[in-house]
Amino acid sequence: MTETRWLLPEDNDGEARALDAALSIGLPAARVLARRGIRNAADAERFLHPSLADLHDPSALSGLDDAVARLRRAIFARERVLIYGDYDVDGITSVVILKKCIEMAGGVAGFHVPHRLRDGYGMRPEVVEAAAEQGIRLIVSVDTGIRAARVVECASALGIDVIITDHHLPDLELPPALAVLNPNRRDCLYPEKNLCGVGVTFKLVQALLTTLGWPAEKLARVLESFLKLVAIGTVADVVPLTGENRIIVKHGLKGLGAVRNPGLRALLDVAGFPAGTAPTAGQVAFRIAPRVNAAGRMDTAMQAIELFLTESPATARRIAADLHALNEERQAAEAAIVQSVVEQCVSAPVTDAHAALVFAGKGWHRGVLGIVASRMVERHHRPAFVLSVDPEAGLARGSGRSIAAFHLLEAMESMPDLFTQFGGHEHAAGLTMPADRVDEFRERFNAYAGARLTPEDFVSTLEIDARVEFSEVNERSVNGILSLGPFGSGNPAPLFAAYNIELAGPPVVWKEKHLRLLLRQCGRTFSVKAWNFAGRCGELSAGCRIDAALGFEEDAWSAARGYQTWAAQLKDFRVAS
Repeated sequence: MTETRWLLPEDNDGEARALDAALSIGLPAARVLARRGIRNAADAERFLHPSLADLHDPSALSGLDDAVARLRRAIFARERVLIYGDYDVDGITSVVILKKCIEMAGGVAGFHVPHRLRDGYGMRPEVVEAAAEQGIRLIVSVDTGIRAARVVECASALGIDVIITDHHLPDLELPPALAVLNPNRRDCLYPEKNLCGVGVTFKLVQALLTTLGWPAEKLARVLESFLKLVAIGTVADVVPLTGENRIIVKHGLKGLGAVRNPGLRALLDVAGFPAGTAPTAGQVAFRIAPRVNAAGRMDTAMQAIELFLTESPATARRIAADLHALNEERQAAEAAIVQSVVEQCVSAPVTDAHAALVFAGKGWHRGVLGIVASRMVERHHRPAFVLSVDPEAGLARGSGRSIAAFHLLEAMESMPDLFTQFGGHEHAAGLTMPADRVDEFRERFNAYAGARLTPEDFVSTLEIDARVEFSEVNERSVNGILSLGPFGSGNPAPLFAAYNIELAGPPVVWKEKHLRLLLRQCGRTFSVKAWNFAGRCGELSAGCRIDAALGFEEDAWSAARGYQTWAAQLKDFRVAS
């Protein structure tokens, strides 16, 4: 393991004590709030208890009025609307909530989601042509389409109106659609720029349902029911859980404790969440979203959409079991590619000369390349692409992930001649390119990154939110820490530095990969888990003293047996300073 630099906070105990006095959340949580810029009780109260009343008015989205008017016309005329989605969790949940909304309003909607391996990302003209033959006159894209100008032109020539809802970064010119809903449009004044695809779709749903004249109670109930899927899509797409996204996820996760939809219920069951149990954002990210994503990665996303649309509990259980099996297959494919990439790193080690990385292999499963790219960024702390080469087609296709200091899409836009197709975000992107130009891409990508990144950017860092004394850790203070959730991008789970900690016994290796440690400070001893730390066991011995970076989480297993409801995790350690 390479050494990680700790970024330590300044002391803020004065502000923290005032917050704790007003909110009674404990000093550790109050220090985190102050560290993150929330320094008065009123702002903290809004943060801790986000209200649905604070959701923004959808009408601030450019193009919304035209989109709603066209959808209403289609609904009242009983036109069949085609929803064109993406194959990830964000796209799948978008398709589901828009289809259900249109049908609740009295309309008719079908959907199309591309096959990841056969069709690739984005809208395709042949799908539009097939829709025209079926008499469809309105297509609504969800989580896709912002760079599909040619496809929109094709639709227009065939007499089809297109409404685009998306959140990906647009080209300089927008597609010539009837309406383009995207908070990242340069001319869009919508205040929340970090909505994911299903977040934008939800705003369209919110606006459309508001025009139906429903009683306020019914409208609120239906919108809250949609928030369950919107929360799953928002967490899965790793957008910042701040602002409007925090409101959506906070309320959506709470709703997952009481689920009626047979598909969602079956999915929660197979992921290990019995009725009455609401998962955290982290559990959605690591236990629920991967099972939904597995459909689009390993087979077809249609299966996951059908899961949420079926009214049959038996069908839902069967599909959920299939998704569980596909996720296990995905894990095996991912592990095989990671091993191949590691072998490439052994034969050609990553050095200071490598500012960005490109790994490529023949026949690698394209459904897991983005996950592997994330693993490589975590391991090497550099931007990385992982490409699968198809010699017969002469193409390389793959995904990239990046570090905070590097804009991946801008890098690709600097060398568009290399790609037949590309797109994405600041820190995640995908591409298709001629296989014989992979080496050239590797050189140009590395040179571009090398001109913009410094050695400092390649050092892994750990941002510590606050210090903590073991004397401050109890049920109330840990509950205060957990109340700062949902945790994720933009609002990470807090990390605390505990100084001069004694190891009260020898480290215990658990399941060959993990450690259990007894840590003692000022007479108080805690049992701490250290996931994947077995490789550092040799750095620890009974009686040694360390500085520990600690996190806290709910422990449902322990709580169900009448024990402590929380657990501490060791995230890093160093010799006591």
